[in-house]
Amino acid sequence: MIQWKDNQQKHTKVNKKGEVVYLTYPLLEETETVVHGFTTRLGGVSKGVCSSMNLSFSRGDEEAAVYENYRRIADAVGFPYESIVCSDQTHTTNVRKVGKDDRGKGLLFSRNYHDVDGLITNEPEVTLATFYADCVPLYLVDPVKKAIGLSHSGWRGTVGKIGKVTVEAMGREFGSRPEDILTAIGPSICQECYEVSEDVAEEFRKIYPRELWNTLLWDKGNGKYQLNLWEACRRNFLEAGILPEHIVLPEICTCCNPDFLFSHRASQGKRGNLAAFLMLKK
Repeated sequence: MIQWKDNQQKHTKVNKKGEVVYLTYPLLEETETVVHGFTTRLGGVSKGVCSSMNLSFSRGDEEAAVYENYRRIADAVGFPYESIVCSDQTHTTNVRKVGKDDRGKGLLFSRNYHDVDGLITNEPEVTLATFYADCVPLYLVDPVKKAIGLSHSGWRGTVGKIGKVTVEAMGREFGSRPEDILTAIGPSICQECYEVSEDVAEEFRKIYPRELWNTLLWDKGNGKYQLNLWEACRRNFLEAGILPEHIVLPEICTCCNPDFLFSHRASQGKRGNLAAFLMLKK
């Protein structure tokens, strides 16, 4: 059974096709401009610590199993398998514009780019893909300019405000206005589960105003803090000009649900990878 935060299920939808279970956001679905999903552990063919819907080739899984998992999730969510464009995540704030010429990169072909934690496009049937096991997925959909963005925000990306960087990139490349962009902050580690050290806390104090410190950082009094990545990402979107009502917050913590979602912390690093997918329809 899923452990929901605050027992709310208003903004996240659980979907199932065959054995594949994935999550979507009605706010994004209602635009009728995108296909999207966030994977769970369920419905794949991987074994052991990667069971069963692992989407990483670098976790010790069998390559054939990972390819089969991609085929299954593409069929379930409803995008062409060969349309996937993968990020190359290294906890940067680098955002790359991609298009049809990039389809298959990171999955069927080698990437010709490195250090990319965010992807944007305004071309239909280009499926953006980013990867997770506690870090924060950021979905962005502009139904006016028909443009999308998908970014990976760990603590370094959050300090660097990759959510804001992605909004700005969509504005620069596609003319997107922040007030038109709809966003979702996806399943990731909650504040109760995410303990960080003093050096990480200090990075957040440098960036965020003092009045937010007690909200973002719960001081445990032993040089450790509980970090609220969800609220930090929300603040980054607000600073970028996203309207409050256009931000969906997470309702599921990866670490609280280790049988449903992969969590690096819960598994002590013995895990597969989840993925976020986002594609513009024709």
